[in-house]
Amino acid sequence: MNPIFVAIDTPNLGRAVALAEAARGRVGGVKLGLEFFSAHGPEGVRRIAEFGLPVFLDLKLHDIPNTVAKAVEALAPLKPAILTVHAAGGRAMLRAAKEAAPAETKVVAVTVLTSLDQSDLEEVGVQGSPADQVARLASLARDSGIDGIVCSGAEVTQTKSFWPDGFFVVPGVRPAGADVGDQKRVVTPAEALQRGASVVVIGRAITDAADPAAAMMDIAASLEQTAAHTR
Repeated sequence: MNPIFVAIDTPNLGRAVALAEAARGRVGGVKLGLEFFSAHGPEGVRRIAEFGLPVFLDLKLHDIPNTVAKAVEALAPLKPAILTVHAAGGRAMLRAAKEAAPAETKVVAVTVLTSLDQSDLEEVGVQGSPADQVARLASLARDSGIDGIVCSGAEVTQTKSFWPDGFFVVPGVRPAGADVGDQKRVVTPAEALQRGASVVVIGRAITDAADPAAAMMDIAASLEQTAAHTR
């Protein structure tokens, strides 16, 4: 499977459709987040799904177990390939989300946002490094029976060491030399995959490019070259 998912984070349906069309045949799927879903809801997701790409629905659900389970049931007709919940919701919530999800949907838990560093965690009362917190939440997610986690590329290796069959989504990925924007813990696509990522999520490096299709092809080609050199 092509591991590149393009983050289509826009409330503009026309722009989203154009990006999805450009992505077809060039990447492994598209990620739709809160911006898009808040503007267009399930109908918008169905419109993007018409292009035949797997849809990663990144809604980061976080509520009491029953509410999350009902939300996942409501989303089930959209048949997302990947769906996010927050690991901080706890064991019961994670189990409820997985039990409510369609069999073909991978439920993954968000651990520590890639926009946060250690000082940010301290401000909300979390002690230790981002890596420490990711390890705690990844263990909880694994033991809760869900499919994997979302974490930065900095934490994939350590997590894969105790969860070898986990599904690891790495956002905040930037090609070498690209602007990191509001992300604080970033890696390149090649680094993320070498460390054990299952899927890498790339947004602005593609969506803000003058030619998004060309940007997708360039990134895919660079990954193929890296893989060839490491064989």
